[in-house]
Amino acid sequence: MAYYVGVDLGATNVRAVVAVGDGDEIGSGYGATPQGPNGRAVTEAVLDVVREACDDAAVAPGDVRAAGIASVGPLDLAEGAVDDTPNLPAAVERVPLTGPLSDLLATDRVYLHNDSTAGVIGERFHAERNSDDMVYLTISSGIGAGVCVDGNVLYGWEGNAGEVGHVVVDPSGTMTCGCGLDGHWEAYCSGDNVPRYARRLHAEDPVETALPLDDPAFSAADVFAHAGDDAFADRVVDRVTRWNVVGVANLVHAYAPRVVVVGGAVALNNPDLVVGRIRERVPAKIMSNVPEIRLTDLGDDVVVQGAVASAMTDGTGDRNRLFR
Repeated sequence: MAYYVGVDLGATNVRAVVAVGDGDEIGSGYGATPQGPNGRAVTEAVLDVVREACDDAAVAPGDVRAAGIASVGPLDLAEGAVDDTPNLPAAVERVPLTGPLSDLLATDRVYLHNDSTAGVIGERFHAERNSDDMVYLTISSGIGAGVCVDGNVLYGWEGNAGEVGHVVVDPSGTMTCGCGLDGHWEAYCSGDNVPRYARRLHAEDPVETALPLDDPAFSAADVFAHAGDDAFADRVVDRVTRWNVVGVANLVHAYAPRVVVVGGAVALNNPDLVVGRIRERVPAKIMSNVPEIRLTDLGDDVVVQGAVASAMTDGTGDRNRLFR
């Protein structure tokens, strides 16, 4: 029996699964992503959830054939690490991943990907029709994309292709991104930044609203929950949609995908207000072929499933390269 491990390292949580040769999950581990005191603490959390998943599957770590890791970026593929990610506190400067996991599992078949790249690998692997030209777009606490062109998953310099959350959608630079730069898509439309953008819009035009703008716990979920019942919430959703459409149009013109699959908590929890509105409005911004735009069928599992698919296919997600 062949065993494979997939890891999803996010800014908030880290998850690992063990799967058998047909991709079926037989064990899992889950924990919070440490916010410090250093990167090694995050590495240890990854190793802990992998051990937990192996225990749950009754599989010795040394019996695992290969592993895939999907992680927040930016990445340093040469060193197999996350380097100065804006998604974690500044004290977490560098998170070693492939080396420590390779030591734990006693295999050099450990493949590191940006989490969105893992998303497109998972989508291709599990799709009924394995499209050679597709984008996986995540709209969650951050924004990113995994891209496949002519059957080739794009990795880019050190694995950091697809950081589309940091493309400029607003040249006026009204909002500053978490990375410190202005006008980025993520600064307006990610789950972490929708509340900031709502407060900014309200400061410019302080109309009556039921949104709890002054509550420290005010979130993107509040904005979407009030949409349809609160005029200001509707305005925020409309403005967020405007920037999402600009970002998706840029993706389409850059990569000419046949399908754009959307995931991430913001999209999954608000499919009509996010994906539905992008689908309605993008055609007016596209001068070439308009792709199919749909919500992922894999839900919250798309990234970890991509990590497993990577492990099973020599890091590619191509079913023709399944390990035997």
